Amino acid sequence: MRPSGRAPDQMRAIIIEPNYTRHAEGSVLIGFGDTKVLVTASVEERVPPFLRGKGEGWVTAEYGMLPRATHTRGNREAAKGKQSGRTQEIQRLIGRSLRAVVDLKALGERQITLDCDVLQADGGTRTASISGAWVALRLAIDTLNLPVDPIQRKVAAVSCGIYEGTPVLDLDYPEDSSAHCDGNFVLTDDNNIIEAQVTAEGACYDEEGLLRLLRLARIGCAEIFAAQARAVGR
Repeated sequence: MRPSGRAPDQMRAIIIEPNYTRHAEGSVLIGFGDTKVLVTASVEERVPPFLRGKGEGWVTAEYGMLPRATHTRGNREAAKGKQSGRTQEIQRLIGRSLRAVVDLKALGERQITLDCDVLQADGGTRTASISGAWVALRLAIDTLNLPVDPIQRKVAAVSCGIYEGTPVLDLDYPEDSSAHCDGNFVLTDDNNIIEAQVTAEGACYDEEGLLRLLRLARIGCAEIFAAQARAVGR
């Protein structure tokens, strides 16, 4: 039995509230159970120096956790003067995941930045950030009225792991902190894989174990894609 009482292939409740803030071109509050992330998309009519004059845009991301998003207060990284390696890795993952489904030439010479701020953490903050960032990006691009839609597919992400010998979907904190193996899968709605991060945490896994986790990830992402569609109306 999972600590939450969920079935092995059962997601936590998914809540997506679009247009959550007033000023950003796109915004969303996304919840995977008790994990809550605010994502805003900001459009700027400029590109990084390495893209100037190339006729294409850029999609990037920043990620952070509020000091009391977890059980104990953490110091703001700004107060430390530098980002942690974990933060840098997660925001690069978010940016890569979104760029994989965006035609940057169709976007034109503009940059869209996705700011993902974790309000409350209970496992799966990076996967909730990616899934919410797609919604915020979709809403922001809709405001541009471009002749060609730069977004080619939906993208969603979910965590899976092996807990007490059983592959399970959408790990919450009690499972994530003690799973023998945990992974994050980033998938598109046409069944392609953008990224799979699967790590043994004290016990190795075999090929069949990996495939079982991937099958669970497909189940979870199908639910997320449906929630995204409801949030953006398509």
